[in-house]
Parts: sequence; structure tokens; C-alpha cells
Amino acid sequence: MNNHVDVLVIGAGQAGLAIGYYLKQTNLTFELIDASVRIGDVWRNRYDSLVLFSPRKYSALPGLAMSGNQKGFPTKDELADYLESYANYFSIPVSLHTKVEKLEKMDFKFSVKTSKGEWTANKVVIATGPFQKPNIPIVKGELSKSVFQIHSSEYQRPSVLPAGNVLVIGAGNSGSQIVAELSKNRKVYISTGHEIVIIPQQILKKSIFWWLDTFGISKVPVDSKLASYLQKTEPVIGMELKKLIEGRHVQVKERTVSFQGKEATFRDGTKLKVDNIIWATGFQFDYSWIDIPGVVDQQKKPIHYRGISPINGIYFLGLPWLSRVGSAQLNGIDYDAKRLYNHLKKVN
Repeated sequence: MNNHVDVLVIGAGQAGLAIGYYLKQTNLTFELIDASVRIGDVWRNRYDSLVLFSPRKYSALPGLAMSGNQKGFPTKDELADYLESYANYFSIPVSLHTKVEKLEKMDFKFSVKTSKGEWTANKVVIATGPFQKPNIPIVKGELSKSVFQIHSSEYQRPSVLPAGNVLVIGAGNSGSQIVAELSKNRKVYISTGHEIVIIPQQILKKSIFWWLDTFGISKVPVDSKLASYLQKTEPVIGMELKKLIEGRHVQVKERTVSFQGKEATFRDGTKLKVDNIIWATGFQFDYSWIDIPGVVDQQKKPIHYRGISPINGIYFLGLPWLSRVGSAQLNGIDYDAKRLYNHLKKVN
């Protein structure tokens, strides 16, 4: 197969679908390609109990509201089904089960080699998101093979873990939710190298996302002092973890600095015998399939200014802090997608 389009969008998650919505309003030919079997599978495959922090009103993409109580919080499966119905509703062209193997520059166009053949395009939008390759940091020492360990992206339910206590390394939102679930039936510890900043999910019966939107915080540019401050730490949304810590159902440990057999040692010198470890340590970018100099830097991070690459015809969408504080939010994708749509109209 060898197809040519004006715009090829790599990734059919929320970011790819958002730009697909806008591209439908142009005369440009385009296609979304994605390695998943179904649209929304990235969400379906996450842990069973996952519920979004953003209400349905703030979890929708442009042009189509989520059904149900707009103040209620959707499950991960509900969001997955919404994304699938979104693509069908707007007849967005998507090629699924299509893995990108290499992106190259060819004279005045781009070549994208996939598991199902080659595509060529005048422009390429990289909408693969930030959750690409699980990040497991190197810790000094050697952990016993009898200690069961997985990354948070592999965790689905408590029953996947053998009996015993659990050390969750990383205190972001995913790690905190997993800790809360596991603490109902077993001893759980959470290890972090920084203070856990916790903010309520609602203030005066209104979602935190309503406050961020009303006071314009989600619209603050990425290069502002406020954005720089907010990037330093990821706040945990919801007070459940705080209550568990205060009630001593969960114990906070400092940064994990070494292992020896089944024993973990923390920055303050304390030690703990562990049976299970969940690495809630985030993700790394994986752009190993990009074979164009100047698209990523030496740390393999994308080079761009608010989504626009210095390589003419390459764009990024769906990354946190892409242009504003709210770029990482589901409803914040609309602004970045519309901005890219207006740019594509001008340069076409």
C-alpha cells in the first residue's frame, strides 16, 4: 500500500481526533493512523478502577459533548467509548492496527513506513501523546527476583499482585489512585523524592477545573512565570490520599535510593522489606521511529514552539505544556488543535 495525503496524523487518541475534527472542515486530504486495534484502547487498557479527575463537561473534545451528568466523572471505559463514537460521529478517517516504523523526509514531502505499507504526506502531525515508554529509573543495588514488580501502566487490579505489602514508587496521580485502591486490603507504602502536594477535586461544590477555567489559570501561556512554577510539581487531585496518610493506612517514605535483596533503603536511611513494587514513575518519549535530524533533541525530546517544529511540515499535538497550562487537559486540547488548524490553513 502506498497512499498520499495532504496531512498525515500519527496517533488517533484525543489529540489526533481533535485535529481530525478541524481537518474535516477543510479541503485537505488527511488520515489518522494508530497502532491500536480500537480507538480508545489506550484508555481501555489502563487499570480497572480508573476514574477521570475532570467532570464530563471538561472531558469532551470539540463539537460533541459527553453524554450523562456533566458534573459527574467518567470512567476510563466511558472515555474510551466516547472517543470511538467521536470518530464515527464526525466520520474521521482512521487506519487502525497500523504501527509506524519510520518517518523520513523526501524532497518536498514525508515518507511514513508502517506495518501495513507506506504513506506519503505533505505535512505530518505527531499526536502520539506523552505516555509512550514506561520510565523505570535506575536504583543502586540489586533487587531480589522474588520481589514482584511492574510499572503502573501494567497494573490493572489488586489481584495481579502476589500476597504481601506493596511499595509504590512515585506520588503522582496514578500512583496515588493505585495506593488508595491497594490500601483497602494490604499494607501500602508510597515513596517520593518531594513533598506530596494535594488539592481538592472540588471547591465549594465546583470542580477544580471550573476554577482553573474561570480564573484563567488553564489559559496561562507555557512561557510565563506561573507556568514555570506549576511545572515543578504535579499536584495530586482529590483528598483520599491525604486521609489515608493521616489515618496511617498509608505510610509515606522518602526517595528510594538502593535495594539489597528484598530490602529497600530510603534517603533518610530507613529500610523496608518489600514483597511488591509498583513503579509509578511516569513515561519517557519514544521517537526512535523518527529519522529526520532536528525533530528531537539529544535527550530525545521533541523540538517545537507551541507545537510547531523547526522542520517545516512537522507538528506536535497532545503534549503537556504544549502552549498553555491547560494543554494537558482533555478540554485543553481544543485550543491547541484549533490553533494548529488555523496555521495549516495559512501555510497550505
